[in-house]
Amino acid sequence: MRKIALRIILPALIGTYFSTATAQVDKDVLNWYNSDKTGMSTENAYKYLKKNTAETVVVAVIDSGIDIEHEDLQGRIWTNTKEIAGNGIDDDGNGYIDDIHGWNFLGNSDGTNLGPARLEATRIYAKLKPRFESVENAESVAEGDRKDYELFLELKEEVEGNLEQYKGVLEQISQMGAMEPMLKGMVANMLDKEDFTEKDLKKFKPSNDQERQYVELGKMILSGEFAPMMEEQAKAVQSMVDHHHNVDFEERAIIGDDYMDLSDLNYGNSDVEGTDALHGTHVGGIIGAVRGNKIGGDGVANNVLLMSLRAVPDGDEFDKDIALAIRYAVDNGAKVINASFGKAYAQLPEEVYNALRYAEENDVLFVHAAGNSGQNLDEYPNYPANMFPFQNVPFTNYLSIGASTRNHDGSLAAGFSNYSTTRVDIFAPGAEIYNTVPDNNYQELQGTSMAAPMVSGVAALLKGYFPNLSMVEIRQVILDAGDDFAETDQAQPGTGDMVKFKTLSATGKVVNVLAAVKLAEERSAGK
Repeated sequence: MRKIALRIILPALIGTYFSTATAQVDKDVLNWYNSDKTGMSTENAYKYLKKNTAETVVVAVIDSGIDIEHEDLQGRIWTNTKEIAGNGIDDDGNGYIDDIHGWNFLGNSDGTNLGPARLEATRIYAKLKPRFESVENAESVAEGDRKDYELFLELKEEVEGNLEQYKGVLEQISQMGAMEPMLKGMVANMLDKEDFTEKDLKKFKPSNDQERQYVELGKMILSGEFAPMMEEQAKAVQSMVDHHHNVDFEERAIIGDDYMDLSDLNYGNSDVEGTDALHGTHVGGIIGAVRGNKIGGDGVANNVLLMSLRAVPDGDEFDKDIALAIRYAVDNGAKVINASFGKAYAQLPEEVYNALRYAEENDVLFVHAAGNSGQNLDEYPNYPANMFPFQNVPFTNYLSIGASTRNHDGSLAAGFSNYSTTRVDIFAPGAEIYNTVPDNNYQELQGTSMAAPMVSGVAALLKGYFPNLSMVEIRQVILDAGDDFAETDQAQPGTGDMVKFKTLSATGKVVNVLAAVKLAEERSAGK
């Protein structure tokens, strides 16, 4: 059974990749990812480039949607100048009516938007269940149906098993309110101080993921955020029960298309923010939030326009939407596509593969988050993939990104990050990332979803300052210029075992913007 990765901060439940908002971000956390000490040396890169000017680069963000009115994203939102807003006409003839800032693939022409969705495993299980649920003897299954039957059994165990686990988690959460004094005592025991303060928590230097989680727990207890956080987590887990693992939930009905048919294009709308743009707005801010304005966190790139392509619901994305979003991005001028999403199963992998090849043919870079299950991707697939099972020739335009931390001594790889020497290319900051969320707010989140836009921002920065380099060349610059931690001993995500960092990615490196700028300058001059 594929391991669950719950978005819950308490180590009593499991390791996490989601962090709640805090009233004030720690000064050590703010913009750490751009620093020269533990981050990517972004600030030093801009100092080096201060006499240079950059061309504007369009980055497509395939995600949950972006709050395009956010104060820290003003001047950073892509506009389709060939389309006239609100006239109900497809002015540019690209098949999308009034697509001013991108497109919402999770809605219909009436303005209705899809909210929660099932996991792909649940959708496939729901399709197979009528065929095989009454089978009592496997020998009775026809030879031509054996593969589907084996998949049915695998998904039955996974979906129903995970459903029971989530129901158990709901019971645990319901008891957490009464357990707050005990949890506070656990934090106090770690600090060896009964009446600890926020200052005590800031002074404490955690040595592992569990201690870091206890520090966050202590902060929430002191600030009064613990109870609201538990309510939020209860809602999230309830949705996993009611939607993600519910075979009877028909989420796509409100859109009305055939999601297995890419020729059925008459769906979607121009609402690029949608129902819950927290994730996409945070991703967009990492790429291109206004730099130096002293609000929120700074983006990596100062020369970008963000194209919002809403195609990732609360649940697993649909392959059709992803394939069409990739093609939309390419056809409308994006040079980088950020893909902070992924899933264990795919129904139309060939269509996504073909879209990625289309991006490759048009020199568009695809940057993908490696995933947050603390697993080796050689053993657990994650779609889209840098190598699909049927694929023979590797992509030249694909980057898979693991998440790094600001703690380089022994815990450089974030405990939640997936890893692989063949399916993860490089690591980038993805823990304790403070940036934009909807309604002019800011929040600290973590995940490989945050690491991927770091690299998308770097790629856009390099393309803007060195436009004669192709995106394939820029991809290689990013990989070649990374900080080399290959021979250092670091905790392996998921297990905590100490391993060489080179065993966690193809390069054994973490992205370095200054080094990438210098290398790009050198290779650009040599052309």
